[in-house]
Amino acid sequence: LASIANAWTRPGNPFTCEHVDDQIIPSMQALLKGFRKYDFPVVHVTTCYQITDRKNPNTDMGLWHNKIPIEVVAQSDPELWAIDSRIAPIEGEQLLVKKRASAFHGTYLAGYLRAAGVDTILITGVTASACVRETICDGLADGFRTIAVKEAIGDRVPGAVLWNLFDIDAKFGDVETTETCLKYLDRIGQAKLSVHP
Repeated sequence: LASIANAWTRPGNPFTCEHVDDQIIPSMQALLKGFRKYDFPVVHVTTCYQITDRKNPNTDMGLWHNKIPIEVVAQSDPELWAIDSRIAPIEGEQLLVKKRASAFHGTYLAGYLRAAGVDTILITGVTASACVRETICDGLADGFRTIAVKEAIGDRVPGAVLWNLFDIDAKFGDVETTETCLKYLDRIGQAKLSVHP
């Protein structure tokens, strides 16, 4: 699962995170190459809202308009919620638009992954303290082994990545380096090819 849109990667946005250019994007690019090499499922995740007017009873934001800058997540500005072009989806990859922190909550994700025969998910993106953490917790609750890819996770708040990865590793999933995850992809990819050449 890759979760990183322009609102979180491009300079000058309220959600822009640390270490995007020097660490997160290069790690995600390497992982995407590994996933695509073996034709493993890739799900790109972003967040946006159709109705951001808090007075409108049909708003799809719930109460989040009290906590986040609504102009950054408005569906009417696709440039902000589009996946960063450096790690953009290619044809055949899923783009999931979520409404809550977790990529699982209220979405088709668990069913899609099960239908694809997935039992382990690698989580990348931002932010460690919200979307990444909630997705990992819900992934575990839905019966998936979850792996947080250390170099491919970021946050706006200094120190948040280190603390959340420590806590995730202790309670909810595994935290592994990009290098370890690439070796894992090669191992299961080669096994897949030996069964279905």
